[in-house]
Amino acid sequence: MTAPAHDNGRMALMLNELRLPTIGRLWPEFAERSDREGWQAARLLSALLEHELAERAKRRIERHRAESHLDPTKTLATFDFGMVPMVSKAHVTALATGESWLEKGATILLFGPPGAGKSHLGSAIGHALIDAGYRVLFTRTSELVQKLQAARQGLQLPSALAKLDRFDLVILDDLSYARKDQAETSVLFELIAERYERKSLLI
Repeated sequence: MTAPAHDNGRMALMLNELRLPTIGRLWPEFAERSDREGWQAARLLSALLEHELAERAKRRIERHRAESHLDPTKTLATFDFGMVPMVSKAHVTALATGESWLEKGATILLFGPPGAGKSHLGSAIGHALIDAGYRVLFTRTSELVQKLQAARQGLQLPSALAKLDRFDLVILDDLSYARKDQAETSVLFELIAERYERKSLLI
């Protein structure tokens, strides 16, 4: 037995007001199945809430991945550990969970010659952390430094640094390609000092 049409409309309005779009989409189908199979009310409510939470988690991860600017092709699944035997897959997998080191605001440094896979590995860790519920920003060091310099010139540097606080990890790619004049070195130092032992960096 399905609810009358006017009840459906009222339900849709209430669910929209409560910002429960997944339940709004699924409840008629679930209610019909519940009536047909004789579910208890708690089972119906639990099923709807589980789907709503799962969809929210999916949308949140999609938003975080979009804002991260990570290369979608550079994941742990596509990283060839056989090409860089000095890199421990077990160690990288542990880092990719984010446990302990992100909470401590630790910094990871990746060293190696050009083409050794540093950017890929950093991106891969970033993707895994987003899947684990963290927020990540991937940026070329030179681009971020330019933005911070512009913010300083506009007397907005504290605000710009504060905005980076929403990210659990900031990945600074190609540090060696950033110019090393005093102004750039200064804002880079302020970024590192601002996040020191509070929020993590991967360089």
